[in-house]
Amino acid sequence: MVRGKTQMKRIENPTSRQVTFSKRRSGLLKKAFELSVLCDAEVGLMVFSPRGKLYEFSSTSMAKTIERYKSHSKDSANHHNRVTEQNIQQLKFETAALQKKIQFLEASKKKLLAENLDSCSIEELHQTEAKLEQSLQKIRGKKNRLLEDQMAKLREKQAALLRENGALRQKVEEQCKMQQTREQTVPVTEGTPSNEEEQKIEVETELHIGWPPVRSPKTNKAVKKHSE
Repeated sequence: MVRGKTQMKRIENPTSRQVTFSKRRSGLLKKAFELSVLCDAEVGLMVFSPRGKLYEFSSTSMAKTIERYKSHSKDSANHHNRVTEQNIQQLKFETAALQKKIQFLEASKKKLLAENLDSCSIEELHQTEAKLEQSLQKIRGKKNRLLEDQMAKLREKQAALLRENGALRQKVEEQCKMQQTREQTVPVTEGTPSNEEEQKIEVETELHIGWPPVRSPKTNKAVKKHSE
């Protein structure tokens, strides 16, 4: 029969809990004894039952083992304290160095801004002037590089616009040539006057405002004779 996996939680049944404690306690003491014999190790084990009863095992002497443990713990604590103190001293040294560096940088900044120059010597003023000249050279160099980059981009944009303009001009010229070719190849249909004939046709029109004039019989006769 396969044993199921034991859940790591408190056993609610008091009887089962006591039986489990007795079995596990005996096994733990046995393992401690085997470890001390097989590995020649100094082992000290103390177990208190739920009712407060003490069960212990020691390969030599429990008091000796406890004293050794206290001594080891004290040495470890002292070593830890020494390391902590050394770290604190190192941090204090680094903090002081950083404070001095900050003070130096603040003083240099004030000199560059022309503040508190009364306490500066001629040599310090010369050094400050040299630093400002170097800064100005760097700033001008950076400015010139940026302007050159902008000019290069503008030239590229101009060249692209010129190419686009040339392509559009060529396209328009081709369309004009095609239109002229179509006009030249279109035939003149019969019954449709050409441009020269249209210019020769004269049209006479008269514009009258009001009621049309009434012609007399004599006028009609004259018109008939003239038509004959």
